[in-house]
Amino acid sequence: MPDPTDETQDLDDYADYPTRRSRAWAAAAIAPLVLVGLGLGLGLTLGSASSKAVGPEGVPIENVPDLASADSTISGAPVDGMTCRPTMDQPDPYHIHAHLAVFVNGKQLRIPAGAGITNPRASEQIPGGMFVDSGGNDCLYWLHVHANDGIIHVEAPSKQNFALGQFFDVWGQPLGADQVGPARGPVVAFVNGKRFTGNPRDIPLTAQAVIQLDVGTPVVPFKPLNFKVIGLCSSSCSAIPNS
Repeated sequence: MPDPTDETQDLDDYADYPTRRSRAWAAAAIAPLVLVGLGLGLGLTLGSASSKAVGPEGVPIENVPDLASADSTISGAPVDGMTCRPTMDQPDPYHIHAHLAVFVNGKQLRIPAGAGITNPRASEQIPGGMFVDSGGNDCLYWLHVHANDGIIHVEAPSKQNFALGQFFDVWGQPLGADQVGPARGPVVAFVNGKRFTGNPRDIPLTAQAVIQLDVGTPVVPFKPLNFKVIGLCSSSCSAIPNS
């Protein structure tokens, strides 16, 4: 079985990314067979969250209220030097993923599908749940979310250092030591199980990072998650490692 955290991908594989994503929509009908074939592997890679329903990206769906609406995403103007482009215009060679979980006074709230993607979005209900992408008249930023699974996609034209605060800027939501979106209170942050003592805006978005933000009390013990993104973004869901 391949290592679920090994997301190494040759740069040449990204040349036909727009075509492959288009083909993936047509292939949605056979997704149940793919998921069945991946059943054993997913059971191993989802770790402690394996009891939850697996979403369209192979990561558990969070069946909890949204922290804030995806509609607060900035309308398409550049944000922190990041542009907003249609899906078909972004064969990006740098594509990694990080997972973000947010707890407010001990209760989990999710990052909504479509955060980082402008309206009108293209939404498709497929086995595993809703997958959101840019449509013909909108765009997505380099930092965005496709499903209700907490996965932040980092898709950029070159390898760069990104921080969690930049995603919140794109989403149009505040983030700081005393606020996460509309939720206010002292913020405790964990990254890959370790306490992050700086401003949560500065948390780096690195490949396979597992980030947890706790607002208020009680502070929920860190919940680990091993994941590998699969699904409609096809093999472009593999990452070029940060090192």
